[in-house]
Amino acid sequence: MSLFSTPSGMTRRHFMAHVAGASALALPAMQFTKALAANSQDLKKRHKSAIMLWMGGGPATIDIWDLKPGAPTGGPFQPIATSGNAQISEHMPMTARQMHNLAIIRSMSTREADHTRGRYYMHTGYVPNPNIEHPSYGSVVAHELDDQSKSLGLEIPPFVSVGGGSVGPGFLGMTFAPFVVGADGNVRNLQMGLDQERLMQRMNMLASLEKGFISQNRGDSAKDHAKILDKTLQLMTSKQMEAFKTSREPKEVQDRYGTTGFGRGCLMARRLVEQGVPFVEVDLGGWDTHNDNFRALETQKLPELDKAMSALVEDLEQRGLLPDTAIIWMGEFGRTPRINGNTGRDHWARSWSVVVGGAGMKGGIAVGETNADGTNVETEPYSSQDVMASVLKALGISLDTTFTSKNGRPMKIANSGKVIKELFA
Repeated sequence: MSLFSTPSGMTRRHFMAHVAGASALALPAMQFTKALAANSQDLKKRHKSAIMLWMGGGPATIDIWDLKPGAPTGGPFQPIATSGNAQISEHMPMTARQMHNLAIIRSMSTREADHTRGRYYMHTGYVPNPNIEHPSYGSVVAHELDDQSKSLGLEIPPFVSVGGGSVGPGFLGMTFAPFVVGADGNVRNLQMGLDQERLMQRMNMLASLEKGFISQNRGDSAKDHAKILDKTLQLMTSKQMEAFKTSREPKEVQDRYGTTGFGRGCLMARRLVEQGVPFVEVDLGGWDTHNDNFRALETQKLPELDKAMSALVEDLEQRGLLPDTAIIWMGEFGRTPRINGNTGRDHWARSWSVVVGGAGMKGGIAVGETNADGTNVETEPYSSQDVMASVLKALGISLDTTFTSKNGRPMKIANSGKVIKELFA
């Protein structure tokens, strides 16, 4: 039989008719496959995410987002025009060109002016309570967008914290804990230096121990650790790990973000969001400026912030990600309008600013006002839980959601915060 002979019992005419019929069936199948691939790509483009830029130490927002030129409390910095309707500091010129995408909430008024308490409150919407550990922003968003993560085939943990530890998952469990990475992209405990055979031996041994604990009904912790173990093994061999490698970006892109840890962290955040990670937090500490506030801001903090933040917002917009990606810029509180004897500003939670943008929130505006010297809020005050509720609304997460804590207490998402209506007008 030649290579092109028909099968036994089938004439050439029957064979050609069979091939033609198969081809006719194959064409719609191919089109269906292409449609599925296109839908998958569209899902990757349209997924919801959030990026928190955390300013550890409490930034002097009166010198960044709500300047008071001419007032005794105002300091030496001058406001400049932006691409939106709100002025900001002269030392944020690149971000000024992106302000049509961002909104300043100038009427923040909170009560926690201690670093530890303020950090917890701004991350969770709850004041610290010794009887319960509340979940942080990242854990809540990761939990509520879990179906999205599964649909995308996400292998990277859904909550990534770059350069800092963030606040934990509380009663939502370790599955939604922050996955901490360095700004250099190194992931703690994943570079074991073992060959694959030895690695699998160790992982199997650990898995056996975990199963033993689970069989003894020792609570949810063992089950959570088992899930994390499976996730870790999956992650170690995942191509999605490439998202952490900012060095793969063109040099001009890296330079645009800045080669500081925060710059690399913001670039990594963009890469992670492109992969479908629901929540990324990038830490920039060093804002506790009790001494020499203005020199520190002008020469160090604001140039670093300006470069990275502006590049991130610009990239998200150009790549079509901004309509589905919320941005939250904040610290644990602001700093005093009064300038102290060390040319610094102290802790202040009564009147300060937070910045948000993306995910359909209205940009180019300032929400709320403080008085002429910045010592009080003149309009409706907003809280941590109000900001959180607004971000969750932007991400399409229901504010009717109620969790149950480990001690059986119902816990309303965002602590029943109210949506800031100006962001959605």
